[in-house]
Amino acid sequence: MLTNSVVTWTSEYYGLAIAQIRAGGRAVDNELLAHISPAHSENVNYHGTINVEVDTELAKLDPAGYRPLRARRRERP
Repeated sequence: MLTNSVVTWTSEYYGLAIAQIRAGGRAVDNELLAHISPAHSENVNYHGTINVEVDTELAKLDPAGYRPLRARRRERP
């Protein structure tokens, strides 16, 4: 169940990120996107406990119910 949740969450946010990139005028090839998989788990803590302040997290949501996307990190030379 956790794996399915991670894949669903990641898929949704990949879509939001691609839409934002395209809205900024950058071309993203659909053929390239066919090779991107949301089935990764680097961002999941399978061991231990995570404490979440629900009200704080809910306050971060936009009107559509999504968390804001992170700004792109700049590569250091």
